Parts: sequence; structure tokens; C-alpha cells
Amino acid sequence: MLKGQLCTVRHLVTADLNTFIALVNDLPSRGDYFSTHFKSPETMRKEFMTNSFVSEDSELFVIEDALHHIVGVITHFKSRTPTTREIGYRLFETKLAGHGYVTEACRLLVDYLFSVYQYHRLELLSAPENVASVRVAQKCGFRAEGTLRQAFFINGRYQDVTVFSLLRPEWEAGRL
Repeated sequence: MLKGQLCTVRHLVTADLNTFIALVNDLPSRGDYFSTHFKSPETMRKEFMTNSFVSEDSELFVIEDALHHIVGVITHFKSRTPTTREIGYRLFETKLAGHGYVTEACRLLVDYLFSVYQYHRLELLSAPENVASVRVAQKCGFRAEGTLRQAFFINGRYQDVTVFSLLRPEWEAGRL
């Protein structure tokens, strides 16, 4: 469990499962930047029972507010090289945008990944026009590297994504 001032980042537990499935599969809350593809509740329950959404390839956490409500999700997963991990996140309710939950959760996860593992590079991918996500990346010290043109097919159209990265030496320098 990773505790911040605004939120806690923790693994999903059985008591959360029904709420979590409903939040993840709420299509209107996905907005313009998340795919409308979703897994069936039965598939998600099986996966949770098999590995609790934690494997060598990926690890899923929920973002919980001070009142213990699940407000979002953050994950890290295998990227192109063994020394790199990609981070993904999603806030479930747009009315909570701008309150700092995702930024704090991302900082907590970055600190955890660099403190516990030997990763050298962390990445975030964001649609260039997703201003909130771009701000999270910037506030957490990530630098824009370039654009992957039409890399994702979301909501019936191809979308560009910007690659952001944070290197271990940059993170270490920011901690001084």
C-alpha cells in the first residue's frame, strides 16, 4: 500500500471486485481517450481469482480517496525492454479531475518502481490533446519524447499518442 496526502494506491481486494468491475466497465466515464472495449464481469472475476491482477507482466492498483472510495486505477506493465515499464492510469469520474488524485498516485507509483526495482526508464503514453494526462506526466517529471502517429484506434478513429519518459537519474536528481 502506498499512502499519500490525498490518496492511497493499493491492490484490489475481493471486497472491491463488484464496485471495481462496474467502474471499469462504465463506458460513458471512459471519455475520448479510452477504448470502449471491455471485459465481461465473469472474465474479470476469473482473472482476479487467478492472479489478483498482478503478474510478472503487469500490476494493477486502485486509487482510493481519503474516504476509502475507489476513484481511479493505475497500473504498470511490461514495455519494449526489460529495463523499462509503462504506466497507465484512469480517473473514473470527470468531476474529480483537477483534484490531484492521479498526479499523486503517479508520483507514488514512480517512487515505488524506482525504489523497489532496477528499472531504468518509465514511460507514459497520452493523446496530445488530453491536457489532463499531459499535465500529470509533466508534474511527475516525465519529458515528452515524440509522437507515435495514429498508434491507437479509439472510438472509431486512429489517434496519435505522445511518449513521455522519466529516467532513473532524472528521478534521483529530483529527490535531492
